[in-house]
Amino acid sequence: MNRLSETALANLPSSVQRPAYNRADVKVGIVHLGLGAFHRAHQAVMTEAVLASGDLSWGIAGVSLRSPDTRDALGPQDGLYTVAVRGAEGDRFEVIGSILQSLVAPEDPEAVLALMAAPDTRIVSLTVTEKGYCHKPATGELDEAHPGIVHDLAEPEKPQTAIGFLVEALDRRRRAGLAPFTVLSCDNLPSNGRTVAKVVTRFAELRDTELGAWVRADVAFPCTMVDRIVPATTDADRALVAEALGVEDSWPVMAEPFTQWVVEDHFPQGRPQWELGGATFAEEVEPFELMKLRLLNGSHSTLAYLGYLSGHETVADAMAAPGFAELLEAMMREEVTPTLPSLPGFDLAAYRAALLERFRNPALRHRTWQIAMDGSQKLPQRLLGTIRDRLKAGAGFERLALGVAAWMVYATGHDEDGRPIDVRDPLAARFAEATRDKRTAESLVEAYFQFPEVFGTDLSHDPHFREVVTRELAGLLGIGAARTVFEAGAR
Repeated sequence: MNRLSETALANLPSSVQRPAYNRADVKVGIVHLGLGAFHRAHQAVMTEAVLASGDLSWGIAGVSLRSPDTRDALGPQDGLYTVAVRGAEGDRFEVIGSILQSLVAPEDPEAVLALMAAPDTRIVSLTVTEKGYCHKPATGELDEAHPGIVHDLAEPEKPQTAIGFLVEALDRRRRAGLAPFTVLSCDNLPSNGRTVAKVVTRFAELRDTELGAWVRADVAFPCTMVDRIVPATTDADRALVAEALGVEDSWPVMAEPFTQWVVEDHFPQGRPQWELGGATFAEEVEPFELMKLRLLNGSHSTLAYLGYLSGHETVADAMAAPGFAELLEAMMREEVTPTLPSLPGFDLAAYRAALLERFRNPALRHRTWQIAMDGSQKLPQRLLGTIRDRLKAGAGFERLALGVAAWMVYATGHDEDGRPIDVRDPLAARFAEATRDKRTAESLVEAYFQFPEVFGTDLSHDPHFREVVTRELAGLLGIGAARTVFEAGAR
């Protein structure tokens, strides 16, 4: 079977949407750090709509900060790939052409820096996950002891981290008399624009006080809220796409029909009309972002840990099991929603109901193990911030604490039957060491509370938080995740 490419586009079935513009005329206006599936199913798709409108100044150059896999897959396909939108009502397929180049930063950091410093580059966006910001999740401050940060301060022209690339490229623009690009975080971080502004500015100050002052005064860091469920692509997904297109695509992306992007409208050097792809521009993004982090992401993480421990491979499988839907609905309604700011005209009840339906989508095989990755980075934003607000209000948080307790079991690296878990987390080795031979809820909680980068210095010393988490963890250890969820759903 032939491979997806520019020459193959004309022979695709009429049902498959494809670029209708001349890609050779498109200029790179956006450099994106973190060329993963989420970017290719979200921002790149909305940029495709901009190019289709005739504005060809906003092509994307994607940069992988670690692995060459995406570059190696997209290269033979002329950068083209398929987004398969999978819903209960059926599938639809679109070939995306907005990514013009794919670079691998460790192979040629100078090429990446030159592209970021080029006059046509007006936006540098990021989906590097929480850990890619080299910050302390509990405080949002730059982790100045991070090995990558230490390296990038010592060798600024050969950066390894996203922060190092941003600051070196900005400094080159400053020295060349060019306006700075806008830094656009698309990661699930609280106040993500302000978070990246804090770490980038601090890093710049550590390099040079004048550079730090320039970054603080002149660089824009708009906040965003992004939302689309994008499972990891499997061989079965590739076979599905090949059958639909009649050509092979080695790196397609699966996505749900729902997509949302709320963006703070602060782009001094201009921006694409992402509204054409469905984006919403607002003066204030934080209320939407907090809603999504706490309702969707908090529920997703809780579902992932409890679902995995209960033996469910996918989100849809877990949602079909007794108690899961009831547990999540009650957690969102009773414990999370009261912590959210007012959103006039926005129907939170309808949003919660839509989330449950999205989780039930049988066409998406979103693995619980995938969502469970990097829990030490995710929990502070997704669950612990909500718990802090509930503690301040003197209100209950038992279901949220159950999610934390499930993570504690998962992060030990062994499931309820003693089988090993492939824990993917920056702190995985330290968690395994700290929890070795710990068998009781009290001893496990004590071990995890020695990690201020997760729990801060407040929660680990809060007696009520300790009591509730210990009680929920004891229940999990005593009767297992499946039974615990069933009973919690009936509360």
